[in-house]
Amino acid sequence: MQRATPQEFSRVLSSMCTEPHPAARTAAERFLATNPGDPGTYETVVALEDEAVSTLGAVAGLAEPTDYITSDKTEANIQAMRIARDRADTSKPDVVAPESVHFSFHKAADVLGFDLRTTPLDAYRADTDAIAERVDADTVAVVGVAGTTEYGRVDPIPELAEIAADAGTLFHVDAAWGGFYLPFTDHKWNFSHADVDTMTIDPHKLGQAAMPAGGLLARSEGFFEPLAVDTPYLESPAQTSLTGTRSGAGVASAAAAMDELWPAGYREAAAVADENATWLADALSERDYRVVTPELPVVAAAIGEEVFAALRDAGWRISHTGRGELRVVCMPHVTREMCREFVADLDRIREHHT
Repeated sequence: MQRATPQEFSRVLSSMCTEPHPAARTAAERFLATNPGDPGTYETVVALEDEAVSTLGAVAGLAEPTDYITSDKTEANIQAMRIARDRADTSKPDVVAPESVHFSFHKAADVLGFDLRTTPLDAYRADTDAIAERVDADTVAVVGVAGTTEYGRVDPIPELAEIAADAGTLFHVDAAWGGFYLPFTDHKWNFSHADVDTMTIDPHKLGQAAMPAGGLLARSEGFFEPLAVDTPYLESPAQTSLTGTRSGAGVASAAAAMDELWPAGYREAAAVADENATWLADALSERDYRVVTPELPVVAAAIGEEVFAALRDAGWRISHTGRGELRVVCMPHVTREMCREFVADLDRIREHHT
């Protein structure tokens, strides 16, 4: 075990996490033994969490955010659905979401006991007509995705917010991955663009914090009231987080990364990611592969299973979409040189299999 070393990022093309910013890495190490779940004891890391929440609010267009740093998007999405279920007055809760919704919502449905109703997509995005048709009197939440996992698409958030408002139900946006890219685009996706109630946004993805560091934002503190549990032996009166002990490393790392990078550093990273995704998509198209045009820096292309397997054997960490296409995520560690090396290996493999 002492000889074990982490996998290098030099051939990782499928991950939605990346190498932490140096400041984030240092902060994580300094606060490794702290627990923001015990605010009376660990006051410094709680202050850093407040700082991180404030910056997340700025990223997501929310002037006075209520939030806490979660472990990841799964915890944040479960908590958002827990809020939705507990605020509603129904014994048969259901949640309506597009088919592109993250698998964490299936976990949430199982844990919380609601019916997850997924709807067909329109050009890889939520179909608003299909969403509206599935909403009923027992719907406790409508979900939109701002940066889908497979294709990097952004759902029509303002239109979905209107559907939720008309139904009198909570509207949640999963911007776990896209949240640190979308501020530098023309997309309408955040609290300032629509009546969003809750949002998932992850600093440990494009935010370049160390793992684990997710985030759950709410428009007002009242949304967290159904989650409060008394904590009589702690110095704080109640706790709204899903976990008790939480990572001070993730909290401090998120605060440090955002302090270093928001907004200029993230803007630069987004521009580089966009350029690399466009370059790779063009290179694959030139080789006559069917490519899904990138909207956010995710490239999907139908390259065939034999070629895919050979690329994996060559050491490339790539993944499939649900339809079997190659999926490449242009994270900050993915350089143009990596893209060139990947295409060079692809050409060699193509020649061998021709």
